[in-house]
Amino acid sequence: MAINHDVVWQNYAISMADRAHLLNQSPFVLWFTGLPGAGKTTLANVMAKRLHDLCRHAYVLDGDNLRHGLNKDLGFTVKDRRENVRRTAEVANLIYDSGLITLVACISPFTSERDFARSLLPEGRFVEVFVDTPQAICEKRDQKGLYRRARAGELSNFTGIDSPFERPNTSELVVNAGECSPLECADEITSYLVDRGLLVADWTPTGP
Repeated sequence: MAINHDVVWQNYAISMADRAHLLNQSPFVLWFTGLPGAGKTTLANVMAKRLHDLCRHAYVLDGDNLRHGLNKDLGFTVKDRRENVRRTAEVANLIYDSGLITLVACISPFTSERDFARSLLPEGRFVEVFVDTPQAICEKRDQKGLYRRARAGELSNFTGIDSPFERPNTSELVVNAGECSPLECADEITSYLVDRGLLVADWTPTGP
């Protein structure tokens, strides 16, 4: 995409650091990637509730919800999928700049687009969580019947069937939502955030 050199970046009197200080938190982006039905949205919601309970300000960006508004003009071709992730990443960056913690639940099947999302954030502020749930379990969970329809040829460009998913190899965290409950996965994520200094909080693990 060409850069319009007639458009000048505007600086503001209030910085991200000022907003974060007012909110008493350190903003970052939690980016959940994985196959359809892996549990990305579920985990994002569980983490959002936990952050809320810890008096942290967070917002969830869900890939499906964005396709009802910002991305409703996009289909599911490779080109449209790339644009879908690009827009989502730009919005996540804006929310980060506001001082909020952003939780993104998005299939984001291509490595290059996930790398682009990471490149928008300062080092250490982008946490990729690969929800590595086996496809067989994803299909069993599929209440919408999308996998079945894709296998029957009724849906095209469906990730995991006739559209590729490039498994991440640089994720900060890998969780298996097929073996662990959402709360157990959230414990693992929370421990990582605390260990890395992104989240300062007293909390009690909920897992066994």
